[in-house]
Amino acid sequence: MSKKLDLKTYLIRLNEGEALDDVRADFVREFGEVNAADIMQAEQELLKDGTPLSEVQRLCDVHSALFHGATIEEKIANAEKEVEASLLRQKAQEELAKRDSFPKKDYSDKNACAAGLEAVIGHPLYTLTKENNVLADLISKFKESRDVSLIPAIHEVSVHYAKKGDLIYPLLKVNYGVSGPSDVMWTVDDEIRDELGALAKDADQGEEWNARIDAVLKRAEEMIYKEQNILFPICAVNFTDEEWYGIYHDSKDYDICFDIDREIWNDAESARPSKATDTDDEIVLPGGHMTLNQLTALLNTIPMEITFVGADNINRFFNEGPKVFKRPGMAIDREVFSCHPPKIEPMVRQIIDDFRNNRRDEVPVWMEKGGRTMLVKYMAVRDKEGNYLGTVELVQDMEFAKEYFRN
Repeated sequence: MSKKLDLKTYLIRLNEGEALDDVRADFVREFGEVNAADIMQAEQELLKDGTPLSEVQRLCDVHSALFHGATIEEKIANAEKEVEASLLRQKAQEELAKRDSFPKKDYSDKNACAAGLEAVIGHPLYTLTKENNVLADLISKFKESRDVSLIPAIHEVSVHYAKKGDLIYPLLKVNYGVSGPSDVMWTVDDEIRDELGALAKDADQGEEWNARIDAVLKRAEEMIYKEQNILFPICAVNFTDEEWYGIYHDSKDYDICFDIDREIWNDAESARPSKATDTDDEIVLPGGHMTLNQLTALLNTIPMEITFVGADNINRFFNEGPKVFKRPGMAIDREVFSCHPPKIEPMVRQIIDDFRNNRRDEVPVWMEKGGRTMLVKYMAVRDKEGNYLGTVELVQDMEFAKEYFRN
């Protein structure tokens, strides 16, 4: 029997529910004298035969037992990994317990549900799927031609990923207890986006550059597959019509991606909630009084993007108007931490904890965004007695200051 067929038997055993440790033990006994290159070649043959990548990746848990623990350094590293794995297992158990509190969903027809929504003109899944099709075509063209002028176009996937990160991942996690996409796919999206951006700026397009671009494009292709076959079907089963309407309207605030025009989704347009009517009632403040209409207009006139997060860490308010940092309306009444990528979330938690415990009052962050200098300032909001009421985030385009001092 070939090594390829031998490996396939282990996949079959795993899929049939056999304990991983038992499969590992037999694997070590049979493959103890086989080097890593031979196993890698056998795995490549499985992929060529059509075995899904996710299945082949499961073999890593099996054959890792052959190559770990040979040196003191590896044993130390393995001990550290075991601690990390223990923490991850604990987090997974907590997530599973939380997920059990949500109603059970029937996923038997998930692909058909997704296909139905993807066929509706203007629906978010219709647009996201069209974007994936264009991205797949661009990647294919680059592989054939090695035309580096295609890289900036491919990098437009950043817009596609931003929509997922702002509109889909948090909704799945918060409303339905489906945390996997938020915890895993969001981080991968960011890594792909950052790597494409770095490669687009790198003038030295030698051997290393080519190896990196091939690697990141492979990851982008894998993400297309995961979106179409995992993420979108999960969303199709879970999201309500009203949630899809919200995603559709919030998507209009994002740049056009891959030259795909925004198409009208008639159901969402006709179902859009009407604006609340103005009243003559005034809001009385210590410094004066204004109507609701005046206060709203004032907040929208201030040349900053304003976000207020309450003391309970819930998003309470965004001012209106175009924004450099998108603020989807669906994020209102949602926990602020769910709106940030996993790599940013710890920083946000630390800032708010510092504000809450009077360790800091403000945190300024200077950054470049879209070729412009931006100042993002986080400030603690306190009452006259110094009690913490929440956090305000102020985003200001500082190009005007550069122009002023330059003249």
